[in-house]
Amino acid sequence: MKLHKLVAFSIIATSSVALFASSETDRKIEDAAKASYNYRTVLENHVNVQANDGVVTLTGTVGDKDLKVLAEDTVSNLPGVTRVDNQIALDPALAEHSDGWIAFKLRTQLLVRSNVSAANTTVRVKDGVVTLTGTADNLAQKELTGEYAKEIDWVKSVKNDIVVNASPAPAQTMGEKIDDTSITAQVKYALFTHRSTSALKTKITTTDGVVVITGEAANDAEKSLAGKLAESIRGVKSVTNDMTVKM
Repeated sequence: MKLHKLVAFSIIATSSVALFASSETDRKIEDAAKASYNYRTVLENHVNVQANDGVVTLTGTVGDKDLKVLAEDTVSNLPGVTRVDNQIALDPALAEHSDGWIAFKLRTQLLVRSNVSAANTTVRVKDGVVTLTGTADNLAQKELTGEYAKEIDWVKSVKNDIVVNASPAPAQTMGEKIDDTSITAQVKYALFTHRSTSALKTKITTTDGVVVITGEAANDAEKSLAGKLAESIRGVKSVTNDMTVKM
């Protein structure tokens, strides 16, 4: 009788430890997702994360279907995640290809790309015509902001009225370190949304800001473009492009 009780107690104790470990992993997943640059800044805390035995359920509302993918990719890269159930809804106020949608898409680009400023740039869109105002530290930053605007689908033209600061503030180091998980998802986002690379078969890994790209490109130009897009992502220190080119 005592042996049966001891076995039963052992089973209960083992189950309790396993349950505690699983619960702890789930909490770490949720905390890591919420602390990521993508969830805090790009998604603006509009996405809720709930983990249960490694299965992550995402809810909330975002302005574009590509951000649903970004949210899922960010979580998928976290340790302990076995599956993602993406239940994120799209904001009905931002109809695809509308002026509001175009402005939203550009703002997202300015948040994930380096050498531009979302905070110092005002975006207005009327009938597909984008008007940019605000300030830039130099002419290159102004022109780069305009180029990103032209890349957005359904933009008819861009009027770049950004003013270059006559006496720009001294260059400062980035105020926050962007986590590897966010960088990996952002590089995937850039490749997925760019009209010349959306069909690429790639794998992205990031370690301490160093991005490694593997996969297959149709030609040398496509491989080169993938590397340049990765280099343009905020927080990337360097890129190793190990893609192979179809023969």
